[in-house]
Formats: sequence, C-alpha cells, structure tokens
Amino acid sequence: MKIVILPGDGIGPEVAAVAARVLGELPLELELAEQLLGGAAIRETGDPLPPETLAACLKADAVLLGAVGDPRIELAEVRPEQGLIRLRQELDVYANLRPAQSDGVDLLVVRELVGGLYYGARGTRRDGTVFDTMEYRPEQVERVARRAFELARQRRGLVTSVDKANILATSQLWRKVVEGVAGGYTDVELEHLLVDTCAMQLVLAPGRFDVIVTENTFGDILSDVAAGATGGLGLAASASLGDGSGPGIFEPVHGSAPDIAGKGIANPAAMLRSAALMLRHALEAPNEAARLEAAVDAALAEKPTPDLGGSASTAELTDAVLAALGNA
Repeated sequence: MKIVILPGDGIGPEVAAVAARVLGELPLELELAEQLLGGAAIRETGDPLPPETLAACLKADAVLLGAVGDPRIELAEVRPEQGLIRLRQELDVYANLRPAQSDGVDLLVVRELVGGLYYGARGTRRDGTVFDTMEYRPEQVERVARRAFELARQRRGLVTSVDKANILATSQLWRKVVEGVAGGYTDVELEHLLVDTCAMQLVLAPGRFDVIVTENTFGDILSDVAAGATGGLGLAASASLGDGSGPGIFEPVHGSAPDIAGKGIANPAAMLRSAALMLRHALEAPNEAARLEAAVDAALAEKPTPDLGGSASTAELTDAVLAALGNA
C-alpha cells in the first residue's frame, strides 16, 4: 500500500516522523514516500501544492499529513493553507470525519469539506469592500448527509444537522436536503440545531451528541470546540474521505504550532490517531488500527506530554507507544 506523507510545517515534520516510525513497526507492507506541502513547499518551489506532490497523492492509497501553516507568510498572497485547500478539492474528499471522545462523550463531527465559504467566489470591489461567498449545490449537501446517516446507523442512530437556517439561504437549502436524505433512513433519528446552540451544547453537554453533520466553516469551528471539550487539539484526529477509489487525507486537527516546533515536546497522539483512522478507512487494517489506538491510549496514561499536564517529550511518548505495541 502506497502512503504519501506530507510533513508540512512547524511541528508537522516532527509528528510525521513519529507516525512513519510507528507504521514501520506494524506487520504491514507499506510504501512510505514524503512530498512537500504548505510553507515548506512555498520556500522550496514557490507553490504550496507542487505538481509532483499532487501527482504522487493521486497515485497513492492514502495521504498522511502533519500540519500546514507558517505565521511568517499567513497573510501573503501565496499562503500554506492554499495548498491544503486545493489538495482537498483535487482529491474530492468531501466528508471530513472528526471523532471526539472522553469520559461519557463519544461523538463524531462530519464536516462538508470541499464546498461553502472556503471555495465560493471572493474578491475586492472598487470601493475597497472585500467579499467571500458561501455557495452550496444540493448534491454537495446530499452526499455528505448520506455519509453522516450511514455512519450514525453504525453508531447510536442520532444525526444532529447544524445550520443557521433562520438567517442564511444556504442553510435553508442544507436543512431541506438533509430532511430529504433522512427519509431513506427511518432507523436513524434526525434533529436540527442552529450553530450557536450547538456550540453551547458542545461545551455544556457534549455527551448528548452522536453524529453532527454540518457545512465547511461551521464544521471547522465546531470540531475544534468538540476537541477542546474532550481533551484538547493534541489528541484530535481526522479523516477526509471521498467516494470511489481515490485516496483519503488523514491529519491531526491541530495546527503547525510554530511556538513549540523544534523543542521536542509536540504531542504526536493526534497524528498517530490519524494514522489509525487511515489504517481503518483506507488500508482495510481494522485490527492494526485498534492496536495502535489502544497503544496510544496506554502511552498517554503513562507518559503525558506538557499539553496534557505531563513532562514527557515527543520521543518518550513515542517509545511508550512502541512499547505498548510490543515492538520496542
């Protein structure tokens, strides 16, 4: 199985190296190859998504991403995040799955990933007004809603569709299409929440949720709220999936964290959990995924990193994961 690793920026190369090391200890035949993305790619080629990176990703079975973002060029005309947004669109990974778990909480955010505000028309008018447009076609909403209902059917059978239908026309379309999809899943309960209410409930009562499905921008924000309510971004993984045979993108929810890059204290748990999602969803290795997830949980209990109140270094947590896997 061919895996393209995109280390990216900041702590990305550090946690990507951990993932490569741990994956190399699993009893699987994996071919790992690194490519440039984001700020690292801009510095090397001037392009946040070089053609050779895209070509390699299109031929891969899965893409494993470290992190993207460089504060030195975050407001430049060519920015690191543009590479990631283009890559998601090129691979058409429309369903971003972001699980969040802790004591009494087991929820899954399903975020539409290739439409909405991040991909709509934008520009600057003559008077200096700047605009970004949220746009959705019915089929974009339908396919991510269908993915959410299928996942809820495998879980506890509740879909919470989040929108701002009292204000936005796109949200009114969203709600109408989701209700149409729900008609084919009579075994799954559907509820609607406005995005502000959902954010409050994620803080006050996250255990009430099963599967949350929402559009791109809302999903970006709410998944971080869910991560904060269940342990922090250092633990939060994600899988971005499409249809058919194209590769998915698997990445931690956290950013590039340039303030701790190079200090050896980055928490690689989210990256390793993203690798586990890759094993489960892309490489058809659910047993190895479960082994890795259990090893990460055991290692975090023994060797918590500074972001979790401990003092373990990246290397110490990695060694603990390998020991828990029995491959130290």
